[in-house]
Parts: sequence; C-alpha cells; structure tokens
Amino acid sequence: MTWNLRSLAISGILIIGFLICAGCTQCLATTPVKVPAPTAPTVMESASPVATTINPNVVTKEEMVAFVKEAVTYARQNSKEKSLAEFSNKNGSFFRGVLYIYAYDINGTTIAHPINPEKIGVNRINEKDAEGNLFIQNLRQAAINGTGFTTYYYINPIKNNTVEMKLGYAMSVDPSWWLGSGIYQGPADTPIASAMNLSVTSVATTDKGK
Repeated sequence: MTWNLRSLAISGILIIGFLICAGCTQCLATTPVKVPAPTAPTVMESASPVATTINPNVVTKEEMVAFVKEAVTYARQNSKEKSLAEFSNKNGSFFRGVLYIYAYDINGTTIAHPINPEKIGVNRINEKDAEGNLFIQNLRQAAINGTGFTTYYYINPIKNNTVEMKLGYAMSVDPSWWLGSGIYQGPADTPIASAMNLSVTSVATTDKGK
C-alpha cells in the first residue's frame, strides 16, 4: 500500500514536470525573439580643405622674409651643390610667382640665379642699379650683418623692363655665401618713389628695426 502511494506520488511529480517543460517549450516556440534591427554604419564626413587664394603677383615684405629664411634653412640642410642647382631652377621649389632666390658668395660673385643664369660666375660687387647705387654691395653688407633690407632701382622684366623701386632682403647661409630675394614696389617715377630721395644711396639695415 505504501509502495503504491509512493509510486503514485512519483508519477504525479513526473507528470507535472513534463507539463511545465512542455509549456516552456511552447512559449519559446510561439514567443517571437526580438532581434535588434541593423543600424546603418556611421559615415564620418571629411572636412573639406579650405581654399586659400594667393595672388602670386602681390607679395608682402613678411612673405619675402619667410621665403628667404626657408631657402637658408634648405641650404643649411643640403649640400651647397644641390642647393645652388635648386635655386637656379625656374621650375624648382624656390621660384614662386614674383619671388625667387638668388645666391652670391661673400665676394659678390653670382653663384645661383634663375632669371639671369648668364650672371652665374660673374662678380657684380661694383655693379650699379638704375640710380647709380651699388646695390650688390648693400645686399652683401646686409648679409654680413646676418640679415637685412636694402632698396634699389632695377628693371622689372614683367613690366616691359620699366625701372621700379625694389625692396631686397639678404641673409647669410654661412660666412662664405648668402641668399637674397626682392619685391618690386612700383615705377621709379611714381609719387611713392618720388617721396624717397632718389639721389640718396640705398642703405642696408638689419631687420631688427623693420
């Protein structure tokens, strides 16, 4: 009798367990599983480069100075032969619009020039500008001082060879040679040039006060 009751109890437990399992299985079968919808990949928009408009025919004094200093740095980081070849190359990295680099040794002999290659090897220490000023001497003295400016009057090849006032800047590479560049500032007969005393010899000054 006791064994029968025990068997019935065990049977009842098994039946209940079966029913519970069946119910859970049915729930799993009928309950939809929510799968997260795929999200579109995030596309990072690259910033558009800012277009900078530079007029190659209008250059400031500050831009000229930075240009010469860049060339001096290049000359100090490369061989003299490579540097002079680059400075004399009209298609090189140091010919930009109206700006270009020329090079002289300490005695005033041209050793690089992209506009007047025929001057390379020529000593110009006593050459005068259109107003009779010894402009190479003045540029040389500015370079001996380390850096400096000088004004002189020279023909502008892109303005029908008219004589214009030019601001030159020179900087020493080492004690044996120096680099320079210049920007035209208008015809010599304009009011701005007339305001300058054309009979006064250009004086090279250091850029500390400029």
